[in-house]
Amino acid sequence: MASDLSRDTLIFNLERSLLKSDSLFPYFMLVAFEAGGVIRSFILFILYPLITLMLSHEMGVKVMVMVSFFGIKKDGFRAGGAVLPKHFLEDVGLEMFKVLRKGGKRIVVSYDLPQVMIEGFLRDYLEVEVVVGREMKVVGDYYLGIMEDKTKHDLVFDDLVRKEKLNTGRVIGITSYNTSLHRYLFSQFCQEIYFVKRSDKRTWQTLPKSQYPKPLFFHDGRLAIRPTPMNTLALFMWGPFAVLAAAARLFVSLCIPYTLSIPILCFSGCRLTFEIDEVSSQKLNSSERKGCLFACNHRTLLDPLYVGFSLKKKNIKTVTYSLSRVSEILAPIKTVRLTRDRVSDGQAMKKLLTEGDLVVCPEGTTCREPYLLRFSPLFAEISDVIVPVAVTSPATFFYGTTASGLKAFDPLFFLMDPYPTYTVQFLDPVSGVTCQDPDGKLKFEVANHVQSAIGKALDFECTNLTRKDKYLILAGNNGVVKKN
Repeated sequence: MASDLSRDTLIFNLERSLLKSDSLFPYFMLVAFEAGGVIRSFILFILYPLITLMLSHEMGVKVMVMVSFFGIKKDGFRAGGAVLPKHFLEDVGLEMFKVLRKGGKRIVVSYDLPQVMIEGFLRDYLEVEVVVGREMKVVGDYYLGIMEDKTKHDLVFDDLVRKEKLNTGRVIGITSYNTSLHRYLFSQFCQEIYFVKRSDKRTWQTLPKSQYPKPLFFHDGRLAIRPTPMNTLALFMWGPFAVLAAAARLFVSLCIPYTLSIPILCFSGCRLTFEIDEVSSQKLNSSERKGCLFACNHRTLLDPLYVGFSLKKKNIKTVTYSLSRVSEILAPIKTVRLTRDRVSDGQAMKKLLTEGDLVVCPEGTTCREPYLLRFSPLFAEISDVIVPVAVTSPATFFYGTTASGLKAFDPLFFLMDPYPTYTVQFLDPVSGVTCQDPDGKLKFEVANHVQSAIGKALDFECTNLTRKDKYLILAGNNGVVKKN
């Protein structure tokens, strides 16, 4: 292949030449689980041996599409843009990605995956100009679970390539060596064609996150693992035990004193590691102090609870913007709902601080990736001394956060992991802004300093992204959560 492709049009077959894995099962399982629920995903898992052993590739894809999409509301389907991009990116081969980036114009074609599953990933994260996938048939705003006929798909592909020949003069196709249909279609329309062998794909490296054309700041969905057949088997085997473990852990957290609950939770698989700097330790153990303000980054709804576990205090308090009613009732610590009115919220936080320790999460929403969202400066105005707290909480099977699902289940999904883990670091205290600040700049400087200190401690990148940015990307709203 020529080294200079800047004036050429490159056409890739997504499944056969861009992704490392040949299996489509994980992507349909993600749709089935995230958009359809546990029962739908279990049906797909049970049918998978039949699909692989007794059905042709084309028929197997049709069955997976039917099980995954049938009855799903079109307007409510957000997995293609919010869930799948993370898993697609983790399956892109570095070697072929480098070729993709060299093209003057990039076209990606899929014969097996619906357009609604791949378009968001390819356009938003790989910056592909044209995406050609098969459309889903819809009746009454609900998917039928049937893709359009391949003939129509091929006609679209044919017209597209003919236009590209007129515009650029050279069209190069990259597809699978093993699939006769793809080889025939590409050879008809492309002036040059290159074939990828399965043996070649085994040697490809995974595209590192540092080379993503667009950083993956946000993603949604409950599954933290790639649902391959073996991972899905492990997931369903762990499922019944996960429910029991979550219920037991929740009961211990709510009903048993810290001195007893901490060793019991450790025995059940929960892990907590915490560090306290010397200066912070002196401040926290001072007999003269009243209430201490802890400003921490936000990983799950349980952040304030684990700060309390680290301090061995249950009388710690926290403030929230949109905690569900169920979570408020179950919370073992006092939670106060803020109104987004700066004056009244500041007064409420000052009052809580006079009653004892207070935990705030200035990001306003959770972030799963190693990034820190912009810190709201309100916390910087309510206390003379602020203790930054850096927290991390890696997920094993399930994510304990959601943007478009039921937030009342967030703590339960976190506790359903085999080893729910938290690391809490108390950093050096910083001074707040309780004096006159005519320009209003000091509070932003303090907020940025706290964000920077936490980012440095965690090796996270600080950003100017906000809660609104996250919810617009993942849920299509401004972050208003139903009170469930």
